[in-house]
Amino acid sequence: MELNLQRPLLFFDIESTGLNIASDCIAELSFVKVFPGGETRIKTWRFKPWDYVNRCQYPIAPQASAVNSLKDEDLAGEPRFADCVEEVVSWLEDADLAGFNSAKFDLPMLAEEIERVRTFEGKDIDIDLHSKLMVDVQNIYHFMEPRNLKAAYRFYCGGEDFENAHTAEADTVATYEVLKGQLDMYQDKLKNDVQSLAAIGGRPRTVDYAGRLYLNDEGEAVVSFGKHKGKTAREVWNTEPSYFAWIEGGDFTLDTKRQFARLKAQFQKERKEALNRPATSDELQGLRDKFSMGKLF
Repeated sequence: MELNLQRPLLFFDIESTGLNIASDCIAELSFVKVFPGGETRIKTWRFKPWDYVNRCQYPIAPQASAVNSLKDEDLAGEPRFADCVEEVVSWLEDADLAGFNSAKFDLPMLAEEIERVRTFEGKDIDIDLHSKLMVDVQNIYHFMEPRNLKAAYRFYCGGEDFENAHTAEADTVATYEVLKGQLDMYQDKLKNDVQSLAAIGGRPRTVDYAGRLYLNDEGEAVVSFGKHKGKTAREVWNTEPSYFAWIEGGDFTLDTKRQFARLKAQFQKERKEALNRPATSDELQGLRDKFSMGKLF
């Protein structure tokens, strides 16, 4: 069954130097962009992983190389992610997202690479991945048939393994085929639209990908760790604004720092607006009452 799309859906997969989102890098990135009507475009990049602090190539961990077969020498002549970021963003900007187990790793890793370019290269990149719908095909798979991409492909796509597993492009194309197979198999249970598919497994209530901030039932950002665990970010800002500076200088992902900085800017704006607004009639009357109590005659 073909996808019922109102806007493009971008399937993506990442091969990385390791599993630490805060320090590891994207080595290979593949996009399969599906448009309303079924047109499909594919783009794959290989990048030289880059250490922005030390200005040198970032090494691939042996454990990662054993899985994705990429080696440092394979990538030494490739462009950095920062060199291609405008093209990457142009593929992202008008689309919702889809992947296999991508909400937990690939999406945070992609967001972190973009933040590094913003922070260390000074590029003004106008993209907010948090605002996009994310269809995680693994969530649907586990929801309907509680296992990995290879098994999903066998189950939904004719019983055979696909070739070149653990290359970004093969994994991305296979994920697209699996989602179409799921829509065929569960026509009576799955609604063929991106908003419904993205909701399977529950929409994340985290503000940042690392989960240091989450939304409570009132939609307020709440700190999830440390001495302020359970307090709203607004409450922390009002009582200990220096905590936000500690986050900025601490060992946190750039995405986490960006979300704290965004909240700080929001709270500062609200305070400035409150100080500059005219007093209400009730506030003025309260002041009159307060001073009239001290009259001597």
